[in-house]
Amino acid sequence: MDSFDATAISAPELAARIDPSTLRNRSGGPLYLGIADELRRLIENGEVTAETRLPAERALSISLDVSRVTVASAYRHLREGGWISAQRGSGTYVSPTSSLPSWGTLGGDRETADLGFVNASPSASPLLADAYSVAAEKITGRFASGGYAPSGLPELRESVAAYYRGRGVPTTADNILVTSGATDAIHAVLATFTEPGARVLIEHPTYPVVVELVHSFGGRCIPVPIDPENTDEFVASADRAARQSAPTLAYFMPDFSNPSGARLPLRTRRQLSATMHRHAVLTIVDEVAADLSLDDSPDIEPFGAATPDIATVTIGSISKTVWGGLRVGWVRAEAGLLARVTATYARRQLSASIFDQLAAVELMGKYDEVRRVRADTSRIARDHTVALMRDRLLDWQFRVPDGGLALWCSLPDGIRSSALVAEAHSHGLLLAPGLRFGTGYAFDDHQRIPFTRSLPEISSAVDILARLSSGIGPTAAVGSSTHAAAVV
Repeated sequence: MDSFDATAISAPELAARIDPSTLRNRSGGPLYLGIADELRRLIENGEVTAETRLPAERALSISLDVSRVTVASAYRHLREGGWISAQRGSGTYVSPTSSLPSWGTLGGDRETADLGFVNASPSASPLLADAYSVAAEKITGRFASGGYAPSGLPELRESVAAYYRGRGVPTTADNILVTSGATDAIHAVLATFTEPGARVLIEHPTYPVVVELVHSFGGRCIPVPIDPENTDEFVASADRAARQSAPTLAYFMPDFSNPSGARLPLRTRRQLSATMHRHAVLTIVDEVAADLSLDDSPDIEPFGAATPDIATVTIGSISKTVWGGLRVGWVRAEAGLLARVTATYARRQLSASIFDQLAAVELMGKYDEVRRVRADTSRIARDHTVALMRDRLLDWQFRVPDGGLALWCSLPDGIRSSALVAEAHSHGLLLAPGLRFGTGYAFDDHQRIPFTRSLPEISSAVDILARLSSGIGPTAAVGSSTHAAAVV
């Protein structure tokens, strides 16, 4: 693939994303406003991300077959609205959403926060204490060693391999790298395969950490909209994005995606996997939520099982089924790919905690029970949250997911997540702004509500949201000259 500036979009690429029918169907209005509206739409839905360098006026005018004056007028209109800015000698850039803190700092200290609903992280499984007791007995026998297991304890790697074999995916311990949690695994995989300038397909909305990491490695996220009610369209959109953008990587969450809750049916995931393989795109599959089915829906063949093993790298963890404080995750991949990830990981981490790994071995030995216990508690919390929100937040729209740990809600007209989150913070309720789940200005009209706290805490949170939702009126659109702040 030809090299390019990861923060730039070419004139032909931008012109291809502008809907010509929108420009043709304008009823007598200036053409430059139609172009400006289309550019604003692309920025707002994340197809053109914040801080992207836009093409020069002359180049875009040629690609759109309009005059340079028309493009200049469209750019001026967007500058006046705060959507873009001109930097002398450098070019025109999409304005940043705001100076947002990193995702990891949003939740603050969960132990001291009044109502922390930033992270979809459940309380510890009741099975954890016994697992740690067993680990405490076993670890004394390892005190004579150095305390490192660079790829993970052999018995844990074999336990994870057996877990995949039980799901119909041939796997040995040599296909497993143990990491300090799923985020550590994602970091290692992206650090290995994201070259400067690389384009990475992501479902949209997506897990915020991935967007941050791709950008930190010099890559560029290409968002692919996902609708839980029409997952077949996701395959078509991903195919189209792969043809247009020539990505080298894709990051997907096929089971109970965070935050949308989407789950790809068997036929859809096979089609998507085959499509990515045909485009020579290495797919990173995040299965952190794969074991969080709440309604006894049957397991689905793992993503990539029907395509060559070299086409997929899988991320797993027991942090959602057991506890976020148990820092054990893993990477599953074909041996050649895994060797590259292992080499990257070794440069920043000598070993995941031996104590946590011993506890994980014990838990993997009774993993069916672990899953059942988590499903039972999460189902109660989900149903409690749904009932409260349907009673207290009548104008909020959401789909009840059959798995996962959160609701993804469309807010009533006139309410922005950024404003709601800021106001909730002043009432002791910590939430993540909706736009953090996108690549730019998208999703400020959405709010994620995790159902991972206690039932009284969920009730208190919904009570606060009900009071605030009725009191917050229309706010300035994010991206306007006032740029509503999305901070907590």
